[in-house]
Amino acid sequence: MTKLDAAYSYCTQVTKREAKNFYYGFLLLPKPQRHAIYAVYAFARQCDDVVDKEGMTLQERVNQLHQLREELARCLAGQPEGPLFTALEDAVRRFSIPHEYLYQLMEGIEMDLRIKRYQTFQELERYCYLVASVVGLICIEIFGYRNGEVAKQRAADLGIALQLTNILRDLQEDMARDRIYLPQEEMAVMGWGEEDLRAGRADHRFRRLVWLQVERAKEYYRRGLQLLPLLPRRPRACVGVMAAIYRRILEQIARRPEIVLEKRVALGTAQKVALMGMELAKSFLAGTA
Repeated sequence: MTKLDAAYSYCTQVTKREAKNFYYGFLLLPKPQRHAIYAVYAFARQCDDVVDKEGMTLQERVNQLHQLREELARCLAGQPEGPLFTALEDAVRRFSIPHEYLYQLMEGIEMDLRIKRYQTFQELERYCYLVASVVGLICIEIFGYRNGEVAKQRAADLGIALQLTNILRDLQEDMARDRIYLPQEEMAVMGWGEEDLRAGRADHRFRRLVWLQVERAKEYYRRGLQLLPLLPRRPRACVGVMAAIYRRILEQIARRPEIVLEKRVALGTAQKVALMGMELAKSFLAGTA
């Protein structure tokens, strides 16, 4: 096994272990694209882990992210260190991924160190763009796409849709880290606040608040899914699977909002495999992009 093969193998294992939803979509990609996505995911995961790692002071987290930023700079200059950055350097060079995307992704992840509450949706939307839309923009550079700026906007929309779904799904988990992503002004309008969240009060105020988030996410999905016809067939199926998994999660939350206060909503392996088959068939029946 070459050094590069070992580097990609490392990133594959990270993705398989951590990205239980995305991994099933990635399997539909040709190997070079799949490996590049794994490298990008592993990089984002490492940044996330620094932010969420327990037993570290804020300054220690800031220092570690600064170190990662320096390692990224060396990587992008063609001097990668370690398996993660060896794979990432190859992926960036092979698919001409704009360097600014990787720095923007780090900027978004770093926001979790500084910002625990978002007053308005406009503020939250910026965060979602940096941590999720930027990933979508990286992905389409790897996939290939047509219709330039339109495809980029639709990829950004889909990223926000996925992140809004994550926010609802992870409500309790984020609260345990003292993070609330639901816009504060919308919580205030509904009359449902942090004490209600901590107490797990799933009353009519909470349901109205969740439905507002669900309807917003649905609109981003509506726009984001317009990306699919602009992608080649196999990446189209990949994106279709990921979107379908998260839309199913959103549907479960819409049917029973209180579920997010009880447990983390997830699909079973059989459901994910079935969605893979459906999206692959739809993609190939639709023809080339």
